[in-house]
Amino acid sequence: MKLGLEQLDRHLQGKLGRAYVLSGDEPLQLMEAADAIRATAKAAGYVNHERFHGDTGFDWNDFRASCDSFSLFGEPRLLDLRLPGKPEKAGSEALIHFAEQPPEDALLIVSLPKLTQSDQKVRWFQALERVGVVVQVWPLEGEKLLRWLDRRLNSRGLLADQSGLRLLAARVEGNLLAAAQEIEKLQILHGVGQLSDEQILKSVADSARYDVFDLADQVLRGQAGKACRVLAGLRAEGIAAPVVLWALTRELRLLNQMKIALEEGAALDAVFAKHRIWDNRKPVLQQALKRLSRDQLRQSLLLAGKADRIIKGQEPGDDWDALLTLCLAMIKPG
Repeated sequence: MKLGLEQLDRHLQGKLGRAYVLSGDEPLQLMEAADAIRATAKAAGYVNHERFHGDTGFDWNDFRASCDSFSLFGEPRLLDLRLPGKPEKAGSEALIHFAEQPPEDALLIVSLPKLTQSDQKVRWFQALERVGVVVQVWPLEGEKLLRWLDRRLNSRGLLADQSGLRLLAARVEGNLLAAAQEIEKLQILHGVGQLSDEQILKSVADSARYDVFDLADQVLRGQAGKACRVLAGLRAEGIAAPVVLWALTRELRLLNQMKIALEEGAALDAVFAKHRIWDNRKPVLQQALKRLSRDQLRQSLLLAGKADRIIKGQEPGDDWDALLTLCLAMIKPG
């Protein structure tokens, strides 16, 4: 069965399928669709979550063994298979095996990039479509993008006129990850309620010369001089301190989660895949992971908490001095 992405929420209110195939080249929608299925499955009792990352060298026998086994305590299992592209022969055979003999206690999610019409005519795809649900994710443009922006704003307690939505759309140029970040910034700056076009335009303009994401990148690269210059530029441009702190804290939490996984024995490629890290972001994050120890990350998170209290007036100190201290703590070699 094929479903449009907009139909998925309603479908998840009913009986779950045995398998879900999620494909597309729009990462945020793909990730959030998978998250929605995982959350629904967990609520339905699928508490055992088995992840498989089908990168180069992946042993499909491990996946087949999980399909053929049963939970030790009889609890339903969620098999979460994430593929970088179309499955090769061994993968195709394993997926056909699942579809022809679906385990009674398992639900499968397969996430992978866009599939062409010819890709959808192969046996593994058609076998899974017969026993499950296919959701294809497409990039958003024009009115569809405006409706998505409107729903996203509403989910954060924000409202905007059509003119404001068009300002946002022009800023993000169809990049939904960038759109989500812009909306988070707007919520931090203005709280919930109606946004004026002027507020949206100012937020967009704030990113034109000095961008909080430029600061985060320089910090991750360990470039103290450049990071200090960007931070000074953000202050001179009138960027709100809470927005700067949000960008830094976001990277800190991601690094901390990745560091924990690596220390527990996870492979770096698997950690990148789990957190949906784009290829152009991998080198800078890898560099930061090598430089920063777990203790440094914990200390930096404590400094981020202190900066938050200073910014909110709950503790004495200067907002920008606190942000500079945080940046330098994240840059210092371990």
